[in-house]
Amino acid sequence: MGHSAAVWDQRAAIEVTKDWNGIDQVVLRSPRGASARISLYGGQVTSWRNDRGEELLFTSSKAILKAPKGMQGGIPICFPQFGSCGLLEKNGFARNKIWTIDDNPPPLPTNDSTGKAFVDLLLKPSEEDLKSWPHSFEFRLRVSLATNGDLTMISRIRNIDSKPFSFSFAYHTYLSVSDISEVRIEGLETLDYLDYLCQKERFTEQGDAITFENEVDRVYLSSPNIVAVLDHEKKRTFVIRKEGLPDVVVWNPWEKKSKTMTDFGDEEYKQMLCVDAAVIEKPIMLKPGEEWKGRLGITVVPSSYCSEHDPCLSGL
Repeated sequence: MGHSAAVWDQRAAIEVTKDWNGIDQVVLRSPRGASARISLYGGQVTSWRNDRGEELLFTSSKAILKAPKGMQGGIPICFPQFGSCGLLEKNGFARNKIWTIDDNPPPLPTNDSTGKAFVDLLLKPSEEDLKSWPHSFEFRLRVSLATNGDLTMISRIRNIDSKPFSFSFAYHTYLSVSDISEVRIEGLETLDYLDYLCQKERFTEQGDAITFENEVDRVYLSSPNIVAVLDHEKKRTFVIRKEGLPDVVVWNPWEKKSKTMTDFGDEEYKQMLCVDAAVIEKPIMLKPGEEWKGRLGITVVPSSYCSEHDPCLSGL
C-alpha cells in the first residue's frame, strides 16, 4: 500500500472489488502485507494470506464458486443449522445469501477495532428464509485483520422476533496444511466427542494429541478456548482462540469420501483440515431482544514457539 506502519491509513487498507461471479468482496490488508478476502456471498472469508503472501486457508481446486452451492474452502458461516442436524439445507442458509456491508453497526469494544483493518457485514432474513425458518433476526459479522496478520471474526446474532428461537452455529474453517499425516491437534485431549461416522455415538478422546490416519468427522464437546493445530512439515502452528463457542468440529474426508465429492479433488484431503469453533451439542436459545456473540481468532506462529515445556495452549 506504500504506507509505513507509523502512518498507516486504516481506510486505505480496505478495498471493495468484485469476485469471480461479479459479487462484491472486501479485501483487508495489514501494513506488513498480510491480507484477507471476504465475499458478500455468504459473508465468507475466501482467502487469508500472511505477510509473505502464503495462503493459510484451503480451497478445493474443484470448488463450485457460485450459488446455490456453498464453496468448499475458506471459512463458511454455518447458521442457523450445522450439518444435517435439522430440517434446513445442510449447514443452514447464511452461507448461501448475499450479505450487505454494515456502515453503522452497534459498537464493539475498542480493542476489536484499534489498529485493525476490518469490515462489518449484516444479514437479515428474506421472505424466502422466513418460510423455511420463521424467525426474525439480525446477524452482524465483523472480520478484522490485525497489524501482525491475525484474523478475527466476531458474530453477533440478535432476536428481533416476538418469540424465542434456537440455533446451532460454526465457523467452518478450512486450514491449509502441508500433509495431513504430519499434522496434530493439541487441546482436545481427554474430551468427549460425538463421532459422526458412528451415528453420533459419544466417545472419550484417548490420545495425548489428535493425529490423522483415516477419515475423521467429530464434534468435541465443552472444549477449552484455545486449541493448537501443529503442522510439522511447514513448522508452523495455527493457534485458535474462541469465545462463546464451546464445541470444536474436526473433519477430514480422507481418500474414499474425497472420491465421492464432486466439488473436491481426489487427493486434496492431504492438504486440508477443518477445525471449526462451533455451538452444536447445546444450541443457543435467544429470547426476544437477546443477543449472542461468538468470537474466533486465529494466529499463526512458528512451531518452535510450541514445545512440551512451553506449549501454545498456555495462552501464548
